[in-house]
Amino acid sequence: MSNDWQNLYSQNIKDFGGYSIGKIFKYLNNPDIISLAGGLPSPDMFQKAEMQLASRKDLEHSIEKVMQYTSIPGEQKLLDAIINFLQRDQININQDNILITSSGQHGLDLTGRLFLDPGDLIIIDRPTFAGAIVAFQMQRPEIIGIDLEPDGINIDQYRATLVKMKEKGKLPKFMYVIPDFQNPSGITTTLEKRLALLNLSYEFGVPIIEDSPYRDLRYRGKTIPSIFALDQDRQGNHVIGLYTFSKLFCPGMRVGFNIGPPEIIAKMTNIKEANILNTPKYNQDMCTAFLTEMDLEAHLEKCRHYYREKLDVFLQTMEEHFPPETGVTWTKPEGGLFLWVSVPEKFDTNELFYEAIKYKVAFVPGEVFYAESAARNHMRINFSYASKEQLAEAVKRLARCIKDKLKDG
Repeated sequence: MSNDWQNLYSQNIKDFGGYSIGKIFKYLNNPDIISLAGGLPSPDMFQKAEMQLASRKDLEHSIEKVMQYTSIPGEQKLLDAIINFLQRDQININQDNILITSSGQHGLDLTGRLFLDPGDLIIIDRPTFAGAIVAFQMQRPEIIGIDLEPDGINIDQYRATLVKMKEKGKLPKFMYVIPDFQNPSGITTTLEKRLALLNLSYEFGVPIIEDSPYRDLRYRGKTIPSIFALDQDRQGNHVIGLYTFSKLFCPGMRVGFNIGPPEIIAKMTNIKEANILNTPKYNQDMCTAFLTEMDLEAHLEKCRHYYREKLDVFLQTMEEHFPPETGVTWTKPEGGLFLWVSVPEKFDTNELFYEAIKYKVAFVPGEVFYAESAARNHMRINFSYASKEQLAEAVKRLARCIKDKLKDG
């Protein structure tokens, strides 16, 4: 006799579909397909020899500690290294302001668990990181999307939305943004808009969750202060920062960190005690070595040069193969790992994805980056993983696919 498991699931999980991006990778098993879909950093940028050396040193001198449970908030050496790392970015904190997480996704999960009850309101960008959407959806909030503009968040729309919410007597629990090289759009929010958003946070008493996975991967233009640093300059405590080592070091370590007011970090630590307990010491030790024993600035500059060249190849080939009459447009990021391609509105990129697979090229359909009222004529492109030659070929294949669809009407 089979059990009716559906009736036993929690209300939070019963209709929860998980992370939709992961489901498309089963279509990418063919090695002839050039994938622009995943958010993978290039293995060419992994510090393999340096990590092997750091690993041998760690296991030779600390193997018993590596194999044991470790501090829940994080290893002291890593906390100290992060404090120094953030000082480069004009962020000044102490260890009471940091919690080590097991990946940036874990940091998002902690944020959702801490703040959200079913039916609570939150504000996010349209589009935004699909991993954040799915992490917050676990708690069943009502998600309000604010359209992105070419220079970042739409401040007028933010204000109008907050005013309307306040009039109804229910303000959002937080506003979630990725100001630098936003995933999926690649758009960077200007300094003026960062300051304006911070002003709205103060005026309405709504905190800001600032996600910063790519901040050090700037290829052009001038670095803009983080919203966290701007908040500190004004002696505020309205911003929580989320970070990961996945894009700068390697995703296999699954280590990140959240920063914020001590009372927030203490509560997130309580949640971590209940959901994963501690982040593996070995993984933390490798991240400490990345920050303190490897040549960090040389590595970051190498990454910037390497990814800048790839982005340039992709943008140049797009210009060559998508003339204005195709109706295809795209963002031109100053950094990060992604850009956003828009096709004529008659296309649904969910359907176009399967057509593109026939041409042996893949992307992520834009629909997954919307929590509500999804726009269907966009796609996210990752340019960091494929080689320069593959990137150029991928654009040519995508162009053939779209032009053939245009001919078909």
